[in-house]
Amino acid sequence: MSHHGSVAALRFVVLVAVCVTASAASAAPNGSGKPRWQTLPLPPAMPRADFEDTVEVAGARIFYATYGQGEPVVLLHGGLGNSSHFAFQLPALIDKFRVIAIDSRGQGRSTRGKLPMSYDLMADDVIAVLDKLGVARASFVGWSDGGEVALKLGIWYPERVDRLFVFGANYDASGSKPRSGPMPTFSAYTAKCRADYHRMSRSGLPYSALVTALLPLWRNSTGITRDQLRSIRAPVMMADGDHDEVILLDQIEEMAELIPNAQLTVFNDASHFALWQDPESFNATLVEFLRGAAPDGTASGSPAALELLRARRR
Repeated sequence: MSHHGSVAALRFVVLVAVCVTASAASAAPNGSGKPRWQTLPLPPAMPRADFEDTVEVAGARIFYATYGQGEPVVLLHGGLGNSSHFAFQLPALIDKFRVIAIDSRGQGRSTRGKLPMSYDLMADDVIAVLDKLGVARASFVGWSDGGEVALKLGIWYPERVDRLFVFGANYDASGSKPRSGPMPTFSAYTAKCRADYHRMSRSGLPYSALVTALLPLWRNSTGITRDQLRSIRAPVMMADGDHDEVILLDQIEEMAELIPNAQLTVFNDASHFALWQDPESFNATLVEFLRGAAPDGTASGSPAALELLRARRR
């Protein structure tokens, strides 16, 4: 990718979330002998919500739950999933923020309606939830598909956005890695999603119908342009694991450069599922960003810091 000038002119901060020594890529203490990024610790059960409800939007019923008190933070889960997939994050958030966890259209306990699935439509669903709750502005935490929705909110609803934490999301199809074979982490993830869907779904549709509805979103461009990324004015954290199975880190880095007030974090020895694999580092980075501060270990966009980031991808 082009860096549009010298490294010194880059408009983002590289946040090194964990130690970046050679030993950092060693096997995780999980008893499997595998590197952490090849494991998938599943999240625990969610705590009891303070409040649960649905809102009618464009032919669908969108489920949401709220937890805690404070400045509002909205959680937007990954494709095929549901809001309970943030169970590792809830304990770090609910004593500091009012957390609003949403099941995206057609997923979890939300129904789908008859309109074609799109990230723009899901962004409208989020705004409908905020309107029902009387929340004028919020910060948004988006993982994978939820990150695409968060970016759409930053583009189309800037007056409703305080901060965006975007993990494992690209802005067009060129930011996706080609599939080179089976991925055990994704197989385990989709097995959990299937089980959760059968347990939670209120749509009356088979799981295969949900997969079919979401496939066009994953295979095609999200419809986000570079100029739209440049238009986002909220503080943004672009984040990913250094072993993401499906997202090219070059595009994550490019997005952090294009968005005017963006930072970049790459979690070491973690993948598209860093929030499950390394919740301690993930949560510390997330909370500090939502509070408006940079985590310890911040480095400026210096040649050394940027080269360190790139070396970890070779």
